[in-house]
Amino acid sequence: MQDSTERLFQAHEFAARAGVTIRTLHHYDRLGLLKPARRTAAGYRLYGARDFARLQQIVTLKFIGLSLKQIKELLDGREFDLATTLRLQRWLLSEQRRRLDLALAAIERAERLTAEHGAPDWDAFKQIVEVITMSDMDWTKKYYSAEAQARIAERAATIPREVVEQGQRDWAALIKECEAAVAESVDPASERAQGLAARWAELLKGFTGGDPAIQEGLNKLYADKANWPASMPKFFSDEVQAFICQAAAVRKNRQE
Repeated sequence: MQDSTERLFQAHEFAARAGVTIRTLHHYDRLGLLKPARRTAAGYRLYGARDFARLQQIVTLKFIGLSLKQIKELLDGREFDLATTLRLQRWLLSEQRRRLDLALAAIERAERLTAEHGAPDWDAFKQIVEVITMSDMDWTKKYYSAEAQARIAERAATIPREVVEQGQRDWAALIKECEAAVAESVDPASERAQGLAARWAELLKGFTGGDPAIQEGLNKLYADKANWPASMPKFFSDEVQAFICQAAAVRKNRQE
């Protein structure tokens, strides 16, 4: 129910404060994406604080790359949370800045080498492409549903950097141990393999948060490794993947 004491703004005032056009507000209204809080007796749209908060979510999810249809489906099916939206915006901008810094450093190196040699340094130009490709993970979005994409971004915005860095170290150590187990032909049903599988599942949960939609997308991503960009590194071998899958299957059967 709308608070009768809340200050409401006409479309042109709200648009100016929110940094959008009146045309955009009308479009969102027609789509049912952002309905005005009230209308005047003459039919003019009136917007309040909750409308501004919802608009912030729309802008954030659109920035991620979701369509307006996907955004509507997502917002209509979940509880409103402005704090999470603001954290998400901050993370997105920080990630964009990091990508730009990497690309700029690669371009500056190419400029320097070209000036020194008096001719294009093709290895340096290749590095530019690799940096941009590796830092831009948009190609992975096709494996995840709109809901999963939004939840991944939310998790990335809220998990402390030190936790992420520790997770990276844990993954590196675990993969090394799995490679050793494969080289030694360790039985996937053995106690050693089961311990590795349990740690693997726990680290995966750190990324998915136990969300089945994220896990489904991750499964699709790794099932399609053959079609990853050429410059995208394979974090572990096919043999390690097969070993862990076998050990995980044994673990699941024992739990059942």
